[in-house]
Order: sequence, then structure tokens, then C-alpha cells
Amino acid sequence: MELRRFADRVLFSESLAEKLRPAESPWSDDDPGPAVRVAAPARPPNLRFAPPRTAPAMPAPDALADPGKRAVAHHIMANHELQALEVMAFVLRAFPDAPPEFRIGLARIMADEQKHTRMHAERAAALGLPFGELPVNCYIWSKALAFDCVLDYLAGLPLVFENRNLDHTLEFEDHFRRAGDERGAALVRIIHRDEIAHVAFGWEWLRKLKPPDQSDWDAWQDHLHWPLRPEKAASLPFRPAPRRATGMSDDFIVRLERATRDARPE
Repeated sequence: MELRRFADRVLFSESLAEKLRPAESPWSDDDPGPAVRVAAPARPPNLRFAPPRTAPAMPAPDALADPGKRAVAHHIMANHELQALEVMAFVLRAFPDAPPEFRIGLARIMADEQKHTRMHAERAAALGLPFGELPVNCYIWSKALAFDCVLDYLAGLPLVFENRNLDHTLEFEDHFRRAGDERGAALVRIIHRDEIAHVAFGWEWLRKLKPPDQSDWDAWQDHLHWPLRPEKAASLPFRPAPRRATGMSDDFIVRLERATRDARPE
């Protein structure tokens, strides 16, 4: 399947089933087309972005003993994964001149995002909350509108949002397990393993595309658009192990930990 067609299906279909339908193999990138940017992805009516401050907040950890609250958490995370998928489709269409190896690699990651969306949506439904019954926000998508090049994308989505999710997935594994929800805990552990590969992809391509005389840290910071900033890429307690698993350098990990601690003193 041509990547351009796959990206268009994700971006412009109003059917969730179509958005989550895997790209047919084999993939090709012979016709990336002109650069195209859209203000918002098409979505079914019940999943269109809600006005600011109308989507529910993530339930507090202690509330997750309630299956209904766990359903809300999965509903919110399904929307996060769907936004990530749509942002990646946006990048394929907005930056058709990106290296073909990057574009093919991004499409492989999109298949994971489709899987993650389905997993969270199915778990929310199993807990009594079909995906689309609550308002959803556009936070991740809105940040992508500031991306002016592939390096902006790499700095923002894999190295901030997915980097932070290395922590969130482990946090929610613990929350769900303490609530007696082993199925939910196993789900986020699977996503955690995938996120390590996604952050590794972002790290690899940041190093390939940045100026050779620029440090990894400076290149990352130079391509972050406010409010994205280093301390948004991790939480406390800081977890170096999954970052090492992505191939991040020790220097970068030390700097990230310092930025995280300086912003949130324990």
C-alpha cells in the first residue's frame, strides 16, 4: 500500500474502523505527493475534539479501584493513542521529502498506535464505557500543528510524549495491579515495551537529522515548541532503565533527570 494512501485514510476518514485498519502490505512510498497540512483530522461525530476543559481529567490513582474510573482512564488513553496515530499521518503528508527509511519506519510505528488504540478502547468497553461516549481533547494534536520540520516532530512526539509514556505505562501498571486488574496491568505493560521502540526510533532519527556539530540535547531543545520542554518528557521518580533501553546516551539521560528534578523538586 502506498504510504500516502494510508496516511490519508487515517487523516480523512470519519470511520474509526477505517482509521484503525492496518495498511495492506507490501508498503511503498513511490508517490508521497505534495505537502499537505490539515487543521484537524476527520473523526466520527462522537470522537471529534471537544471544546477546551470539557473532556474529563484522568482519574486519581486511588479512584482506580472503581471499574468505572478505570474505564475512564482507558477511554482517555485510547484518545491519546488515536491522536498519536493521526499526528504520524499528519507528518507523512506534511513532510513528503523526509527520508524514505524514516517514512517507512513511521508507518510501522503507526501500526502499533492502531493496536494501542484498539486495546484501550476494547478495555474501556469491557468495563462498560464504549469509546466515544465521553468528550475527548486535542492536546497532542494541537501541539503537532507547530511542527515545521521532521526534527520538530521527533523532538515533540517521540522524545516528549512517548518518552513520558515510558513512565506513565509503568505507573498505570502499578495502579491497575493494586486495583486487582491484572488484565489492565498487562495491557499497559505491552504498550510500555512498544514505547521503548518508539522512543528509540525518535532518538535514532534525531541523531541522524540534526547538524553533526550540535549536541543531542541542544538539537532536542532547539526543536521543542512551548509548552513542550524537557521536564515534560519524564516524571518522578525518574526511571533511567527504560531510557537506557532506547539507546539514549548517558549524558542525555543525566540531563533529562536533572531537568525533571529541577522542575518538580521531591
